Amino acid sequence: MKKSFGAVSVLKDISLSVPRGGVVALIGPSGSGKSTLLRCLNLLTIPDSGVIRVDQRMMDFTNGHKLPADKELAAFRARTGMVFQNFNLFPHMSAVQNVMEGPVTVQKVERGAAREAALKLLEKVGLKDKADVAPDKLSGGQKQRVAIARALAMKPEVMLFDEATSALDPELAGEVLAVVRQLAAEGMTMVLVTHEMAFAREVADTVVFMRDGVVVEEGPAAQVIDAPRQPATLTFLSHFHSSGRATAAVSP
Repeated sequence: MKKSFGAVSVLKDISLSVPRGGVVALIGPSGSGKSTLLRCLNLLTIPDSGVIRVDQRMMDFTNGHKLPADKELAAFRARTGMVFQNFNLFPHMSAVQNVMEGPVTVQKVERGAAREAALKLLEKVGLKDKADVAPDKLSGGQKQRVAIARALAMKPEVMLFDEATSALDPELAGEVLAVVRQLAAEGMTMVLVTHEMAFAREVADTVVFMRDGVVVEEGPAAQVIDAPRQPATLTFLSHFHSSGRATAAVSP
């Protein structure tokens, strides 16, 4: 996969494979292309070339292929659940309304059934008691857990997390990471952009270190984080160790 913004090449021949039930953590310095790659997987950003496949659905951007019709695009995006840094909840809706909005609007699920399913998801993330609370009355960690429940409501094949804890203090981040840990244990396929190295080592099967739009190193989480083979990876991780913080398919 390739992606440029003007003269700036952000992704350069990126190839990535995520097996069903696998958890891949993308790490690297700011500006390395991690979030752009995640957004391309969800087609929030359209790659310039490459192929993206989620389960049996494939999008081919080789040879100047254009985006499909809105209905097909929506069906593809529904296969991936995206959780952003800044929650992006609808401020005029309660927690349960946020979670049920996608199934009702996109999947045409009956409202009663959608609410019942949404309540179960809020219970899953520990927030059933906040079902009728507006987002501005929730903590940052609670908002992010509602955002996770909202993404899960669409029954995605893959969950994508873009620095889901970066806007939170450590205690609230822990609430969110506990939910992600639970999803991993349940076998949810996930791709995580994170700076939480200890968490990546614990939860991810594979860690991918990116820099300047390329994959520099890829391998088992413990190997990449504890004993990186590439000097650039070692240099990047040394910042975390010194501060005490380090305790889907794509083809070009």
